[in-house]
Amino acid sequence: MSPTPRSDADAGPAPELEDELPTSPDDPRIEVRRSRRRKRTVSARVEGRTVVVLMPAGLPRSEEHRLISDMLARLRRSRRRAGTGRSDEDLMRRATALSARWLDGRPRPASVRWVPAMTTRWASCSPGSGEIRVSDALRGVPSYVLDYVVVHELVHLVVPGGHPPRFWEEVRRFPRTERAMGYLEAYARVLGPGADDAAAGGEGVGDLVEGDGEVDPS
Repeated sequence: MSPTPRSDADAGPAPELEDELPTSPDDPRIEVRRSRRRKRTVSARVEGRTVVVLMPAGLPRSEEHRLISDMLARLRRSRRRAGTGRSDEDLMRRATALSARWLDGRPRPASVRWVPAMTTRWASCSPGSGEIRVSDALRGVPSYVLDYVVVHELVHLVVPGGHPPRFWEEVRRFPRTERAMGYLEAYARVLGPGADDAAAGGEGVGDLVEGDGEVDPS
């Protein structure tokens, strides 16, 4: 009988600023730990920037590849589910880390918090008070998409007054900007009419994609 895959209960989601989880069993970020004491179970967890897979020793290479691929898929699903439990404190820590990593620590938000989902906006920023609000509708999106939205709002704190060219230059320091934009455009279609419109003081998908030509009063 083939070993039974399972996810470690304490594995948790990958670190919030970590690159997206590997998709190939040959990815160098994967470390396989083989044990002759393991007979039927395979587990995986994220340690820093490495995905550690624990499995029985002596399995054929093809079986190892299949099991690693299965565990990576399970981790991605777990990561998406864990996203629904992100707290305001987690979101603030995420914003602080993103500011330091991509924007030289210049944006210093006073608060970053979740707000009830509204189909007409993804997030909003008040440069005067330094407050950033992120829609609950984004709790379940992949980490790189949430990171992009937070970076976008952080840039409003250093380039106020809408979305001039300099604003987008700053935003594009986040390397997955284009990919996140595409995701949000598709996600807006899933959510239905209204998700691509900007609300007063907030930003819909049109404001989060370069070239909309609108000036957001926030």
